[in-house]
Amino acid sequence: MSITLIITVGLAAFSTVLYNLFQKLTPGEVNPALALSVTYLVSLVLTLLLLFVFPVGNLADAFKKLNWASFALGLAIAGVEVSTLLAYRAGGGLSFLGIMVNVVASLLLVFLGTLVFKEKLNFINFLGVLVCIVGLAMINFKR
Repeated sequence: MSITLIITVGLAAFSTVLYNLFQKLTPGEVNPALALSVTYLVSLVLTLLLLFVFPVGNLADAFKKLNWASFALGLAIAGVEVSTLLAYRAGGGLSFLGIMVNVVASLLLVFLGTLVFKEKLNFINFLGVLVCIVGLAMINFKR
């Protein structure tokens, strides 16, 4: 495993912890659309600043290289944001919601990866999938 992968996975994990913490701390009386609009404004400013770190050169040419996935990702991100905020407001616990969502998403991604992208699972990988399913059942047991 490369050092770049280790660092980026660590950063993603740390950011995910902060994401869930700040979603949970968003006041329930705040309009969710307004709260997420402020979130997206901050995110837009930060990502525009990243253009100085990852220069695009000719902006028109860079836009031409985009495909539908960048736009669809925006829809998916909005879905994650709204559903997570509403799940916390509905009583989702900080210690359980992230695990539940990520295990279910991971199981769906395993299915998608093997079916659409022809990724292979070996026996150990399959056992890992079973452990995830058992873990999901255990974390929801008598809640």
